[in-house]
Amino acid sequence: MIKFFYAPHTCALASHIALVDADARYESVRLDFRKEEQRKPEYLSVNPKGRVPSLVTERGALTETPAILAFIAQSFPAAKLAPLEDAFGFAKVQAFNSYLCSTVHVAHAHRMRGYRWADDPAAIAAMQKKVPASVSECFGLIEHEMLEGPFVMGKGYTICDPYLFTLSQWLDGDGIDIARFPKVHAHRRLMAERPQVKKALEEEGVTTG
Repeated sequence: MIKFFYAPHTCALASHIALVDADARYESVRLDFRKEEQRKPEYLSVNPKGRVPSLVTERGALTETPAILAFIAQSFPAAKLAPLEDAFGFAKVQAFNSYLCSTVHVAHAHRMRGYRWADDPAAIAAMQKKVPASVSECFGLIEHEMLEGPFVMGKGYTICDPYLFTLSQWLDGDGIDIARFPKVHAHRRLMAERPQVKKALEEEGVTTG
């Protein structure tokens, strides 16, 4: 059985939703970041990066959200979570998820984790101040160039959708009014009504508006 490691209010939610979408059998393990459980030897033996999510399979552990989402889509093809028969279509899914991982998430992380890039308090403060602008720029690109609607790739639901939903949850905390991005806002409302999303949030003990 798959073993899924997560912490609430993190990007792990995307993979959690996808597991529910796929009707996968999995055991979930909640990590408490307040107790720094992600840095304890037991978890570092699973994921030396000390981050979530992690997915332990029969063949070993996987980390990084785009990789985990792709694995779920390919392991449960009946769920139709990606255009697996279309090389270009699947590459577009991967490109979108890679952008969320490498650019959008990193821009957001400058608000709480500036220490990853600088030691100078003034530099960290400058990074934090930049977050509303840098994250807004990312979501502006998603709004106008990437999000086809109603789902990311158009009419069909894919592994892009739980990932975008997860990161769009962070806009309020980043000081950004989601109403500035009507398509992203509509997507978040649409996703919030899906039973699979509600189930994943319930399992994590998280409520969302």
